Amino acid sequence: MYSSNETAVGVPDATGAYVSLSQVSKTYASSRGPIPALVDINLDIRPHEFISVVGPSGCGKSTLLKLVAGLEGVSAGSVRVAGRQLDGPPDRLGAVFQRDVLLDWRTILDNVLLSIEFTRKPTPAERDRAMALLKRFGLAGFEDRFPFELSGGMRQRASICRALLADPELLLMDEPFGALDAMTRDDLNVELAQIWQDTRKTLLFITHSIVEAVFLSDRVVMMSKAPGKIVDTITIDLPRPRRLAVRDSAEFAAYVQRIRHHFAELGILKE
Repeated sequence: MYSSNETAVGVPDATGAYVSLSQVSKTYASSRGPIPALVDINLDIRPHEFISVVGPSGCGKSTLLKLVAGLEGVSAGSVRVAGRQLDGPPDRLGAVFQRDVLLDWRTILDNVLLSIEFTRKPTPAERDRAMALLKRFGLAGFEDRFPFELSGGMRQRASICRALLADPELLLMDEPFGALDAMTRDDLNVELAQIWQDTRKTLLFITHSIVEAVFLSDRVVMMSKAPGKIVDTITIDLPRPRRLAVRDSAEFAAYVQRIRHHFAELGILKE
């Protein structure tokens, strides 16, 4: 069910990218004048690639994700997904946010099925798939519970199940583990790394955590203070599948230190 061989892939553009941002800028209007959020963003994400974006608060990371999701339009430049210029949310999109956005009056299973119900009635096979996802994420036996009966980590697991149910080609995650305790966050990092290993979704992940970005990603995109610009992109050459123990390795520490040092040079972090 979760084999990467069964995952359909959209048509990349001429560069081989599944997601392509070219000379993208985003400026918001305000009563005190324009507020630039992003400037000259160029980023290509290949099919099946796991990309994390790290940077200081307010640098436009979430704005970048909204542009790729088609939830907002660019002020300049272009965003293409599967070879098509965006004029709204792309097909086969899944999204997970820091807040789980579960509906309190629906059971956990019904919340997961909501991603299908937006367009049609779920089939029995899709209900079975929803149950399988809940089991995989440790929520078997909780499908008839309501969100207020679950912990924050369990609610976020349900949110990820909802995003995966429709088998998206592109998965966007905006600081999904930012509000969780350290142990739960580690656990979900491992589970996400494994689900990506199995399904090979094209994945854009927003985080404040350098360690989390290095652990999960194929490449880490570093952003400057606002207005956000891409200041470097680091390829993470660590073997997969990854376990938490890799964080104790010299190679892992070197990647983290490289990113920290670059941010320190930019005046974003103190060493």
